[in-house]
Amino acid sequence: MSEKNHFSMIRGFHLADWFTLANAACGMAAVFAAMASVVPGSHLSLLLAAAFIPAAFVFDVLDGRIARWRQQQSALGRELDSLADVISFGVAPAAIGFAAGLRGFWDCVILGYFVCCGVSRLARYNITAEALSSNESGKVRYFEGTPIPTSLLLVVILAVAAWQGRIGEAVWLGAVELGPWTLHPLALMFAVSGSLMISKTLRIPKL
Repeated sequence: MSEKNHFSMIRGFHLADWFTLANAACGMAAVFAAMASVVPGSHLSLLLAAAFIPAAFVFDVLDGRIARWRQQQSALGRELDSLADVISFGVAPAAIGFAAGLRGFWDCVILGYFVCCGVSRLARYNITAEALSSNESGKVRYFEGTPIPTSLLLVVILAVAAWQGRIGEAVWLGAVELGPWTLHPLALMFAVSGSLMISKTLRIPKL
């Protein structure tokens, strides 16, 4: 990318977009902290990873409000928001789940399914946003499926488990063997969350 194009792109960013990037940065920080927590004796890193997700949520709320306040909503901002949300509320919670002890084969399948559901939900929202908009207000009236930031609830559950030392071999609900591979039933909450995100029958009013 030429220097001229680089500065042109930077000038094209609005104030809200920087808050969106802060959201993405928190998500990546959570992923790094989750990776660090896999090292024995580094359980505090898992709590730190979980703490970055509420911070990402705050930035996610602020970027939308700032964009509406300044009337600077754009296609670029919408795409940035989706990409940041995939990191902070899709990949990062899955990484935290893995670090907390959901590492069986079936756990990994479920975590992968959860992330794919999040990606699909955001892509569908971006494509259908115009069709779902009210003719009077031009705003989306409702969400189809639960918004991806609701994965914050999963992170809170994992943070409580980590605080109580119920991670790794001591993870809540234990483990079961399905065929030659292991499933930790706690991972099923990711399957439920992912399925709710891609639901077409569940409609949630957008505040």
